[in-house]
Amino acid sequence: MVLGWGALGWAVPARAETARAETAHAVAMHGDPKYPDGFPHFDYVNPDAPKGGTLRQAVVGSFDTLNPHVVKGVPAPGLSAVFETLLARSWDEPFSLYGLLAERIELPEDRSAITFHLDPRARWHDGTPVTADDLLFSLDIQRRLGTPNRRQYYGRVAVAERLSDRAVRLTFTPNPDGRPDRELPLILGLMPIHQKAWWQGREFDRTTLEPPMGSGPLLVAEVDAGRRIVYERVADYWGRDLPVRRGLYNVDRVVFDLYRDDTVALEAFKAGQADVRRETDPSKWATGYDGPALNDGRIVMEQFRHARPEPARGFIVNERRKPFDDIRVREALGLVTDFAWINRSFFHGALVRTASYFPNSELAATGLPDAAERALLEPFRDRLPPALFQRPFTLPETDGSGPAGGRANLRTALALLERAGWRVRDGRLVDAGGRAMTFEILLGDPADERVTLAFARSLERLGIRATVRTVDSAQYQGRLDSYDFDVTLRFWASTLSPGNEQLYYYGSAAADQPGSRNIAGIRDPAVDALAASLGDTRRREDLVARVRALDRVLLWGHHMVPLFHSPVDRLARSTRLRRPDGVPLYGPLVESWWVGE
Repeated sequence: MVLGWGALGWAVPARAETARAETAHAVAMHGDPKYPDGFPHFDYVNPDAPKGGTLRQAVVGSFDTLNPHVVKGVPAPGLSAVFETLLARSWDEPFSLYGLLAERIELPEDRSAITFHLDPRARWHDGTPVTADDLLFSLDIQRRLGTPNRRQYYGRVAVAERLSDRAVRLTFTPNPDGRPDRELPLILGLMPIHQKAWWQGREFDRTTLEPPMGSGPLLVAEVDAGRRIVYERVADYWGRDLPVRRGLYNVDRVVFDLYRDDTVALEAFKAGQADVRRETDPSKWATGYDGPALNDGRIVMEQFRHARPEPARGFIVNERRKPFDDIRVREALGLVTDFAWINRSFFHGALVRTASYFPNSELAATGLPDAAERALLEPFRDRLPPALFQRPFTLPETDGSGPAGGRANLRTALALLERAGWRVRDGRLVDAGGRAMTFEILLGDPADERVTLAFARSLERLGIRATVRTVDSAQYQGRLDSYDFDVTLRFWASTLSPGNEQLYYYGSAAADQPGSRNIAGIRDPAVDALAASLGDTRRREDLVARVRALDRVLLWGHHMVPLFHSPVDRLARSTRLRRPDGVPLYGPLVESWWVGE
C-alpha cells in the first residue's frame, strides 16, 4: 500500500515491473562498507564483555521531557538508547550504516528510493513486534510534528509504500536539478521508530515525563524531572546478539544525576558519586582532579586522540538583528580580543584556536583554494570576498599580553566599524543617529562566563558595551529556538561525512525555522548551493573538496568569533570501569565499556 501524505487513507499502488535491487546488510555514503555481510561485531568493542553493574554519570543541565524528537522541552540525557533506529552507525568509518531494526535493505544504484526489511525478531519493550505500520507512523508523525531537521528531511519522501507487515519502500523527491539526493536513504536509515499503538490518544508534539514505548537496549526505570533519570538494561533485548550491538550496552543500570554547576558535578565524580566524566575544560583537567581518589588510584585520567571534526565553537551573532547583519561589524568583533592570553590564562595553553567549521579533520580548508575548490567557488565569485581567492583565511594574531594588547588589530577593527557607519564619541561607539552599540551575550552554562567576560571587556576598547547574562538550560534553549538573543556562545558539530544537515545548520531555508541549528541566521546562496551539493557526491575526494569550499565561504562570512577546540578527548573514569583496547575513528565510546573488578 502507499501512504499518500495528502490523502486520508490507504490505496493499492500499481506495481511497476522493474528489476529489484539486491538486498544488502549495509550502506556507505562513499565507497563500500568496511564490514562484510555476516561480520561478528565492530572492531572497537569487546564481544565478551561481562554484563552487570551500574554506570553513573554526573552531568550539567536539566530536562523536562522524555521525547527527544520534538521542539518543545529539554530532553533527558541517554534517551537515544531507548529508541532504536532502522540502521546503526559504525563509529570507525566516516559514514556507514548496518542493519538494526531493518535487517536488510534494497537500494537502487541511483539511491532514488530505499526498501527496509524489518528484522522479524525486532520487539518493543512490551513484547509486541515492530511492524511496517510503526515505521510509517513514525515517518508521518515526525514529518509533521518532529524537530525542524526531521521535518525537512522526512518531507523529501514522496511515496511510502507498505509492501508487507515487515517491508516498506520509500521513494524520494529528487533535488531541484532532477538528481536524487544520495544521502537521503542513509538519513532515513537513522530515523527513530515509535510504536504507533502507544501514541494513540497522546500528543506527540507535547513534552512528556511518561516514558514512551521503546525497542532499544535500555528502558526508562526512574524519573526525577530535571534532577535524575535511571535506565535499566533490557534483559531480553531482542537485538543483543546483532553484530551492531554485540559488546555494547553492558551495564545493568545507567544513572544520570543532573547538576546546574559543573564544579559541583566534578566534585560529585571525585567523591565517587559518578564513574566516568568527559572533561572539556583543560584547566580543570590540569588541576581539578587532585585529591584522594586520584592519589589512591580509584580514578584514572586518560587522553585519546581521534580523527573526527571537533565542534566549531565561538561567539555566534544573530544576523537577524542589527548591527550584526553587517559583515564589517561581525569581522570587527573578532579583532580586539587577545585569545592567546585567554588560552594561556584559562586553559593552560592546551587548546587550539579554531580556524574552520570542521576543525581537527581533513575537511578543514587550509591555504588557498585548490583547482577543485576554485571550480566550485567560481560561480559565486561576484558574491564572495575577493580575499577568499587571494589569500588564506587566518585569524588575527595576538601577542598574549592581555586585553590591552593588539593595537594594530584595534585600528583595523575601528576602520571596519567606521566604514559601517559607526564612530567612537566620548568613549562610546555610536551610529549616525547617536545610538550606542550595546548588546547582550546569552549563556546557558556558568562555566562559559570567564571567557565571555574577557571578550566583553575587550569590546569596551571599541566603545561597545556588551552585557553577559546566564540563564537556566530550559530558558536558554527556548530563547535559542525562537532566536531571542543578540550573541551567544554556542557551537556547530559535524561528522566526517557532512551532508544534508549542513543546510539545517547554515541554509537560508532554516534561518527562520524555530529550533533549527542555523543559529546565526545565515542567508547566503553560495552556502546553500555548496551545502546542497554534498549529498550528491560519490567519491570521498569530491566530498572533501566541496566541504572545504563550504568551509571557506562560512569563514569569510564572519558568522562567529571562533574560540578553541581540543585535538584530544579527555576522560576520567573509576577503575571499576573497563574499556576495550581499540578506540574508533570518532573517539572513545562509553557504551562499549563494562563494570569489572
